[in-house]
Amino acid sequence: MHSSGVSRLAFRKIARVTIAAAIIAVQPPGFIPGLVPLALAEDAPPSAPGDTPTEAERQARQADLDAITRDIAVTAQRQAELQKEIDGLDKDRATLNQTLIDTGKRVQDMEAAIDRSEMKLKALAGQEAAIHHSLVERRDVLAEVLAALQRMGRHPPPALLVRPEDALSSVRSAILLGAVVPDLRQAAAKLADDLKKLVALKADITAERDRLRADSQKLVEDRARIQILLEAKKNQASASAAELEEEQQKAAALAGKATNLKDLIARMEAQISAAAAASAAAEQAAAEAAAKAAEAPATKPTSLGSAGRLAPAVAFNDARGLLPKPVSGNVIAAFGDKDSLGGRAQGISIATRASAQVTSPCDGWVVYAGPFRSYGQLLIINAGGGYHVLLAGMERIDVQLGQFILAGEPVAMMASQRLASAGAVPVGASQPALYVEFRKEGTSIDPTPWWAASSDEKVGG
Repeated sequence: MHSSGVSRLAFRKIARVTIAAAIIAVQPPGFIPGLVPLALAEDAPPSAPGDTPTEAERQARQADLDAITRDIAVTAQRQAELQKEIDGLDKDRATLNQTLIDTGKRVQDMEAAIDRSEMKLKALAGQEAAIHHSLVERRDVLAEVLAALQRMGRHPPPALLVRPEDALSSVRSAILLGAVVPDLRQAAAKLADDLKKLVALKADITAERDRLRADSQKLVEDRARIQILLEAKKNQASASAAELEEEQQKAAALAGKATNLKDLIARMEAQISAAAAASAAAEQAAAEAAAKAAEAPATKPTSLGSAGRLAPAVAFNDARGLLPKPVSGNVIAAFGDKDSLGGRAQGISIATRASAQVTSPCDGWVVYAGPFRSYGQLLIINAGGGYHVLLAGMERIDVQLGQFILAGEPVAMMASQRLASAGAVPVGASQPALYVEFRKEGTSIDPTPWWAASSDEKVGG
């Protein structure tokens, strides 16, 4: 290096100035030198790109996401406004049902949107960590460049970097700079690009957090709206609270004696008046639907009917491709999959977010709602025509024995964590999971053909 006429110290100064000039050329207006090295110095270095996040890092990231929604609640004033809004509704069956269905669908859509926001935030955090790690590894270079920027602001460099009287030294320095400057500019451009990406990522993270917070606020309000609507619908029920309580006690006693699901359904529909009436209504509706289908041209129905219906307008057997899935989530165990006990799954398991809204997948009458053996909280719906739909794994059930419910109507709430149930949930799964089973004359069948092709299918009128 000394033979070139430029000392090591002079070369380092030249490099700093050159990188600084390159960064100035590629930085957007408003860039403030010195802030990034300070931020890097204060932050703890994250895991290297490609490293598997530790359990502590995963928990910290999840805690950060949970903190966004943890303290969101419906204020007393907003609760009163929701109550007034619902009191102002025309309290006919169709209006209440349609409002319940629409609100339940909106809640599930928001739950899906929140899931997407959380996944996006986790991905953005991973990208931020990778860029952050890359910058930390080049901390010394970045610090020197930005220090040169600051010195240039105070003491602009001379027009010539070598003594003009030393012509040979000038030529040699020019040759050296010609060879070095392109690499220096490339390194500086990479630094500048990473810094711009980091700033953009932080802006994306902030925007996504704001979106998540807004969606969470809407979700909390609509859940409160559902509870008020359910209470309004409950008040319209003809059965008295005392009669219902007596029926529920009898149902609990029968559940304790039943040996399996088939036995439970048979006992309920034979010995509990509300369940027996529901079963009779289901069979009558199925017979009427079959008679209408025989008289009408053989055309496939495109909807399940109006929200004011008092019985299924479409026979369950003809509702293939129309039924909405009861929760927003991913199927983690399909019908026929091997379960943890070595058998085959007789239903499907859908992973959900904590406290997810559960809606009825079909029209039908409630013939059981309560705990049953390893199923936990169990809801059984008689859909008519010998079909029953079972839901398990919920924390709370919001419908009553004998009640007629519509497809898409909110019926239950998931727990904040996975509950033990008979559902075929993979070993190690921790998030809540809803178990769904379809039965025909007591035999489990694959529910796949019944699901609507997309979540946009209408379940009301």
